[in-house]
Amino acid sequence: MQIGEVAARTELSLRTIRHYEETGLVIPSARSQGGFRLYTETDVARLMVIRRMKPLGFSLEQMRDLLDATDRLDGDDHLDADEREVLLGRVREYEQAATEQVDKLRVQLVRAEDFAATLRTRLGQNTSVALS
Repeated sequence: MQIGEVAARTELSLRTIRHYEETGLVIPSARSQGGFRLYTETDVARLMVIRRMKPLGFSLEQMRDLLDATDRLDGDDHLDADEREVLLGRVREYEQAATEQVDKLRVQLVRAEDFAATLRTRLGQNTSVALS
């Protein structure tokens, strides 16, 4: 698929996808005869991993590291048990970091909802007084 379809499916801008290409996080699997970038489902899946990591504060280097680990785990290469365990350990570390970030975001969301409710209450009080 071309970059426009990938952008629509991933909800990422063309510019963002090109940036991820420039940084080496996602390389289009092919180019059309006209030079257009062509992406596969695997490329879209990589972009979705990146899209999910970004709001959790992961750096491009961390994204690259996780993608490298998962690529090697999913690859056809035969990994010995020790190497596989090291790679799984890296993935576990990212899972733990993601879980910690999710917990922090939940706290922030509760605080934000509380703040919005406080403002609604305040507005309701002022509206009641103004109508009297």
